[in-house]
Amino acid sequence: MTDPTDKTKKPAPRVEVIRKGPAPGVVPVAPRPVSPAPSPRPIAPVRTASSTANAVVPVVAPRTISSTGIPAARASGPRPPGRGPPRTGGFRSGPSIPRPPPTPEGITLLARKERVPFRIARGELEGKMKCRIWKKLHAEEAKRFDQAFTLMEQHPNLELTEAFGVVQSGLSVEDFLARRARAKRRDEVKKARGSVDGAAIDALITSFIETKTELCLVLGERTVLDVITAVQPVAFEGERSGRIEKLQLVVLATRQTWDELANSIERDPKLSQKPTPVARQPSRRPVSDPRPLLEHLGKPVKLVLRNGITLTQPLVAVGPFDALLGDEKSPLFVPLHAMLSWAPAA
Repeated sequence: MTDPTDKTKKPAPRVEVIRKGPAPGVVPVAPRPVSPAPSPRPIAPVRTASSTANAVVPVVAPRTISSTGIPAARASGPRPPGRGPPRTGGFRSGPSIPRPPPTPEGITLLARKERVPFRIARGELEGKMKCRIWKKLHAEEAKRFDQAFTLMEQHPNLELTEAFGVVQSGLSVEDFLARRARAKRRDEVKKARGSVDGAAIDALITSFIETKTELCLVLGERTVLDVITAVQPVAFEGERSGRIEKLQLVVLATRQTWDELANSIERDPKLSQKPTPVARQPSRRPVSDPRPLLEHLGKPVKLVLRNGITLTQPLVAVGPFDALLGDEKSPLFVPLHAMLSWAPAA
């Protein structure tokens, strides 16, 4: 039995601690680092009654509110010193002013200055593509127009279309202008023929075919008696002679009419022996436009034909390719290509 009054300490018994590993399937978690404590924020000084009384409070003018509830715009006034100039640009407040249309003089002046087509110069004056941009995008064409303007400087009477045509064709200026004049002449002849009615002459030839009238066909160097059976675009079909080209024909009339007139006809001996040839192109013939003859219908005219025959007879009718002279009952059929010249009879 132990004595309770014994104050002698006895050693405590030893305890063994056994540490077990983690259970299977459980991942150990690393301990989180502890962040340092935040630094204390500075405390604003407490305003006292005396400091508040001495502070200066800015006075703000009240904003004007419109009837719609939207604050009114600030009144314009002088800018305070120390600030820069007011900004410019932005949207225009007023309506845009339309640009005046370019004048022909302005277009020509700009085209000659920039050496570009008139349409490009007009476009720049209308606010479209600049001439310098067009020349960069179309360098090859701009080069040809530069050559054309150089030709215009050398030949003041030359137009831009003609100068550009000379550059394109590679011809000389003289040859190009001559070819252009021939083309213009062809167009004029075609227009002139289309403006004249040849119904009267066609009716006469048709009556000769239907009645099988014996005709006298005067050619360049000979005369043929035959009956026309058909008419082709460029030839007559004869009953005995066959095909007779119209360009060979000088005068056509009935046999009776020509026999009565043949002895009184004036002839040029040189042309009788060697008639003037007929050019294949109508624009190169001496007489190819029938319109001037229309003013002398019913009046006597004097014709000089390519085989030397000179006829002075009243003008009965005019067609696109031919003319009728003499009497309406027995007229003389004369093609325009057979005429070397004509004039009103004195």
